[in-house]
Parts: sequence; structure tokens; C-alpha cells
Amino acid sequence: MALSERVRSHLRVLASRRETITYRDLAKALELDPPNVIHQVTEALEVLIHEDHENGAPLIAALVVSKVRGGVPAPGFFQLARLLGRYGGPDAGPEAEAHHAREIARAWPYWGG
Repeated sequence: MALSERVRSHLRVLASRRETITYRDLAKALELDPPNVIHQVTEALEVLIHEDHENGAPLIAALVVSKVRGGVPAPGFFQLARLLGRYGGPDAGPEAEAHHAREIARAWPYWGG
């Protein structure tokens, strides 16, 4: 099974519990082998963002957050959302936090239902 499929499967369980997970904890949960486990996670999340966008679905990748950024995703999440036309704001701050909260509010019931 491709890593992106494994990530989606794990995140669907979290969505059903209305939970989020950090990049590092997701890498640990999936027992990824070093090196660059966070990079492996972010590459898989990018695949999921593209798939979800193409299908008009909420971004399940929103469930993966950065511990050091206060519970919002890393800048790459916002940059890719912006590139795809799903978000028009900055990578950090109140606007990014509000967008992330809206995306999670849509993703939890959609992916966890």
C-alpha cells in the first residue's frame, strides 16, 4: 500500500474521533523508517491534498498539525491550498488559523462519518 493510502486510512480513524495529530506522531504511528520521516509524511499529505481537491472533498491533511505552530499545519499546507485556489491568505496568523478551523470542521464529519 502506498504511503499516502496508509496516511489517509490513519487519518480517517482520527476524523471519526474528531482528533488531530502532529507530523512527528503520524510518522511514529505509521512506523516510518528514517531518514527524513517528516518529509515522507509531508509528501504523502501533498498527494492527499491534490486528490481531495480534485474530488471536491475537504482536505483530510488538515488533521495533521505542527506542534511548534500552535496546532495548525506547516506553511506548506497553506501554500498548496493557495496554489489550488482553496485559500487566499497568509501562511500564519488569525486568517490561517480560521481557515484551518473551517477545514477541520468540514473534514471531521466528511472523512470520519
